[in-house]
Amino acid sequence: MPSAVRPLDLVPLMLCPVCGEQLEAAGRVPAQGLRCAAGHQYDGARQGYVNMLTGRGTRFIPDTAEMVAARDAFLGAGHYAPLARQLAATAGTLLAGTQAPVLLDAGSGTGYYLEAVLRSVMDGRAFALDLSKFALRRAARALPDALCVVWDLWKPFPLAAGSTDLILNVFAPRNPAEFARVLKPGGHLVVATAAPGHLGELRDVVPLLAVDADKAERLGSTLGDGFEEVDAVQLQVPLELDAEDMVQLVMMGPNAHHSDAGKIRAAAAEATAAGGFEVTARFTVSTYRRLGRG
Repeated sequence: MPSAVRPLDLVPLMLCPVCGEQLEAAGRVPAQGLRCAAGHQYDGARQGYVNMLTGRGTRFIPDTAEMVAARDAFLGAGHYAPLARQLAATAGTLLAGTQAPVLLDAGSGTGYYLEAVLRSVMDGRAFALDLSKFALRRAARALPDALCVVWDLWKPFPLAAGSTDLILNVFAPRNPAEFARVLKPGGHLVVATAAPGHLGELRDVVPLLAVDADKAERLGSTLGDGFEEVDAVQLQVPLELDAEDMVQLVMMGPNAHHSDAGKIRAAAAEATAAGGFEVTARFTVSTYRRLGRG
């Protein structure tokens, strides 16, 4: 179930990325930002998130407003609801009996999956980290009890060591060293990736980025010795899409950086001229346990 705490109740678990000191809330709502005793301050936005990227920020390109709008529409239509249900069931089982667990969604996007997960977790509290302020505007609306923070996942997380019980990572960059640092020993990492054959029918219609056939196997090796795999679930989700669904599906993710929206729309219209377009989404949901002692 959603937590009864305010998002700023999570701030004592956060560290200043400049000096490493514990952070505190600058006011009573996230919009008033965060600060540390050394005087470093991080601005809040009226939409409910906090931007902690300072200086040069990041060299990576965040998801644009157009990409986020496409994702929000596609996910809101329920096409990937089976994946959300699987993630929620996995997290609910892992955290059963844990008092007020702390979750981190590393690469939260609009908060769609985290929202489903929090509904299955008793008294769950959550951080939502993402590079895109446009995504976090929507996440903050969907997750009023979560603390939403603009952050680059390739940088050290602004969280204390051992501060989280479960990390959720859905189609997002993975930082194994930071996952291991902020997870409590015995805590879990739940990763969702595209499986071989994902959207294969769509690839015959429009150019898409390739799915690595060995991605699941490489995932375990990249996490290192600090994790052990405890479960892997394969999901196969049949979809019937109209032309607009197809455009949203292509333009909501990294393919948008390499695709011409006009060409995608024309190809989708042609593919659905005789009716809906059938395609299969394939996912792997992998669960890892953080090794070590507290």
